[in-house]
Amino acid sequence: MLFENKVEHIPRSKEGSLEPVLEEMVMRLGLFLLVFMLGLGLTLPTLAQDNPRYRDFLAKHYDATPQGRNDRYCESTMRRRHLTSPCKDINTFVHGNRHHITAICGDENGSPYGGNLRISTSPFQVTTCKLRGGSPRPPCQYRATRGSRNIVVGCENGLPVHLDESIFRP
Repeated sequence: MLFENKVEHIPRSKEGSLEPVLEEMVMRLGLFLLVFMLGLGLTLPTLAQDNPRYRDFLAKHYDATPQGRNDRYCESTMRRRHLTSPCKDINTFVHGNRHHITAICGDENGSPYGGNLRISTSPFQVTTCKLRGGSPRPPCQYRATRGSRNIVVGCENGLPVHLDESIFRP
């Protein structure tokens, strides 16, 4: 009984139909969903930047446009990235588009490889830096190996956080 009077206040068309009101509600809901989705699209890149494991992955393994890709490149890049105290035995830098690397964690450029590992479906240019000599103390000297390889990454929340291995293309 309490709510019977409330229904009478809903605007109706001349024929007494609620269709125009429902149409307006659907339009407003659609507009709300559009704004929500746009906001979500802008928020996801921000969340990626806030993931410390993803940022660490990029710092250790990503170099979009390397200069040289020789022994000197390895020595200077490893030093600049703070991977030489102590000298890291081996490290691989992946070159190219960051989006293509991130896409390994989805179906766009990756396939399951066991556990939370994914293998890229396309090869990447990489430079692997291997420590020369046995001392883990600086100055660190590295030998560079360049190549094109499919890479295996560990993913967390749709982002690469660990470079597991790279596979040479035959």
